[in-house]
Amino acid sequence: MFTISSLVIAAALGTAQESTGTLHGTVVAVESDGTRSAIPGATVTLSGIGTPRTVTADDSGAYSFASVPPGRYGIEAVAPELRGSMAVEVAAGQSVDVVIVVAIEAVKESVTVSASVEPTLLADPQPEAEITRKTILNTPTKDDRADTLLPLIPGVVRGPDGLINMKGARSSQSGSLVNSASVADPVTGNPAMNLPTDVVESATVVANPYDPEYGRLVGAVSKIETTTGNFDNFHASVQNLFVRPRKRGGDFVGIESATPRTTITGPLIKDKIAFTESFEYRFIRTPISSLPPLQRDMKFEGFTWFNQVDVNLDSRQTMTASFTLYPQKLNYLGLNTFAPQPSTPDLHQRGYMAAVQHRFVLSADSLLLSQFSVKQFDTDVTPNSTSPYELSVETTTGGFFDQQERRTKHIEWHETYEFERVGPVGGHRLKIGTDYTHDDYDGRIKLMPVAIVGAADVPLERIDFGPASKVQMSQNAVAWFLADRWQPLQTLTVDLGLRFDRDSITDTVNTAPRAGFALRLTKDSRTILKGGAGLFYARVPLNQASFPLLPDRTIATLSPAGEVLSSQTYLNATPAGLRNPRSVGWNLELDRQVTSALVVRTGFQVRNTSRDFVLDPWQSSGILALSNEGRSYYREFQVTGQYKLRSGTLNASYVRSKAYGNLNDFNQFFGNSAVAVINPDASGLLSFDAPNRFLAWGQWSAPFKLEMYPVLDIHSGFPYSNTNEKRQFIGPRNVDRFPTFASLDLQVIRPVTLPFGRDRLKARVGFSVFNLLNHFNPRDVQSDIDSERYGAMFNGVGRTWRGKFVLDF
Repeated sequence: MFTISSLVIAAALGTAQESTGTLHGTVVAVESDGTRSAIPGATVTLSGIGTPRTVTADDSGAYSFASVPPGRYGIEAVAPELRGSMAVEVAAGQSVDVVIVVAIEAVKESVTVSASVEPTLLADPQPEAEITRKTILNTPTKDDRADTLLPLIPGVVRGPDGLINMKGARSSQSGSLVNSASVADPVTGNPAMNLPTDVVESATVVANPYDPEYGRLVGAVSKIETTTGNFDNFHASVQNLFVRPRKRGGDFVGIESATPRTTITGPLIKDKIAFTESFEYRFIRTPISSLPPLQRDMKFEGFTWFNQVDVNLDSRQTMTASFTLYPQKLNYLGLNTFAPQPSTPDLHQRGYMAAVQHRFVLSADSLLLSQFSVKQFDTDVTPNSTSPYELSVETTTGGFFDQQERRTKHIEWHETYEFERVGPVGGHRLKIGTDYTHDDYDGRIKLMPVAIVGAADVPLERIDFGPASKVQMSQNAVAWFLADRWQPLQTLTVDLGLRFDRDSITDTVNTAPRAGFALRLTKDSRTILKGGAGLFYARVPLNQASFPLLPDRTIATLSPAGEVLSSQTYLNATPAGLRNPRSVGWNLELDRQVTSALVVRTGFQVRNTSRDFVLDPWQSSGILALSNEGRSYYREFQVTGQYKLRSGTLNASYVRSKAYGNLNDFNQFFGNSAVAVINPDASGLLSFDAPNRFLAWGQWSAPFKLEMYPVLDIHSGFPYSNTNEKRQFIGPRNVDRFPTFASLDLQVIRPVTLPFGRDRLKARVGFSVFNLLNHFNPRDVQSDIDSERYGAMFNGVGRTWRGKFVLDF
């Protein structure tokens, strides 16, 4: 399977020959009786000259690196709770066979393996947690998407709106990267692209990104890294071939889901060019249990087409080019107990992303990294009915009031130069760089009238809007940064960084210093103290920059007969202009290897955000004001343990946290699923606040070749506010909570032998079950005090079964 980009690169490369070597071998663990067992799926990293290269060991534990420049390297293998590393020398034209022996790792960290045989500090000052490929492929997930697994990381939750909230920050306040390129929607700031798990090598959350390369955010950042193509052999997988029927009211009615996916990787030119191509079609109906059987489904349809080409240009240069196409349509967005299908909109999104990354090893201790990406992302929000939109106590009628057409383009160019220097007091790994982004936004927004009907079925208010608005705007942003990883002592690593940001909307240069440290407290490297602090500045999403151009609104109070008693017009304005939100974050963490099988981590993290965007109606002046008066804070105490079982691993964590701030978030009222009624702003617990959370997940081998992957998630219910029939908030905001959420998910997989095909054809079969204990986890609540059902909970998702069948060849 050849792609256009593959052929272009192959023609450019030609048949040039270079004096390089190859490195291959197996990853093994030594049992107590001295026997060796292969470790399939281990992540193997080669470091020393240029950017570290990573591959995944196959089912027999074998790995291979082609076109390795001559020199001295460090090679490291990592599997769940296992780690092993060593130094190796590669000569020109030489083929080196290296067996990597792994053992229980001391601390799970992001580790840079140097070519030196001197002992190194296995600790990174930057606090981050990584989900490896084996976990990504095998942990139970309903949609086989990488971001679905991010809540396996302590402090990361999926909020009541379905978006991922990392470390107490809203989704629009955090960073989202795929292969170091931003995938955020320039208009809303939320992530706008996701990939199937087949092509993902790792998913990482950086809680406080002290590396100044990360910017335009006030929260954490998620990083998705895709797999490198196979330079030696072809490999393909096919899965989800079976259609799942839809059962409603005791009968099978149509299709509930069809999600076939195929992925193939292999060499175009052996040791020179490798490609990866994946195609997935998705048709999914998601039921709302509290609605009538045939009127309860949200419907999602779309596909993802991912292409990647990895090229060894010569002994010093490598390149990766990728192209992703991801159109999708979601019917009945926001469907719930109180919003039936006709009153919800359809969300149609279309987009593509193309990226090229070039790595040039200038010398044994210096590297130039260049990256360019372009992303097109179009969004349409379309009502399902033209009837007048009415909000009543028990339900919603008519067609959705908000109609949007958005066309955006994001261009990003990134240059980074890294080099090493040895000074009078320790060594330095220096990094300097710059990045430039350009965003275009062309949109049209039309808002239709909204009526509020009381419990006695009489009109109370009507909201009318100005004429449809057209928006055309762009933004340019540039940044410079400097970082120094300094090791003044063998036991101490210090990260120092400085970043400067400027964008054309605020026209301000923001300076963001950052620093972190990692200190080995004991000679046996079993105790590590880490910490740091930094200043961060966020981007200005284009929907907020365009706010004064959006339709104004007039709110009329009505008599029982529908006559206008009084009215108030609100004009959209940014009275003090817009500034970049800012946060100050710091953390302190202690890691300790208690025994050879148990590692414990404790940590405390603080983030204070100021100049946050907040929307507030000023009744006295008739202004709907968007300002930077908002504030929020996040506090987190975390205890995490990792335990090596006899035939598997177990990870467990407890997080005590608090997320508090201003509640009138802009996207709540002008995002894809807008709310029509804007109450005065207030401060309170954020909608995704979960003060207590216990999380446990792991893997172990069971009899009959079964592999078990359980996930237990228990956390406090999310907060909500009470309202009256006018949709006004009653009492303090977000003081009531949903019941405690508890879910035990499990995936069981077993390899099977097929009675046909070649030896290379393999299969894995199994099943997943979600909410195994069938705990009631409601997603909707009747919070209107004028309702007879006030306080009732609805829309819980019960026990759900899924089959799994994967063909590998």
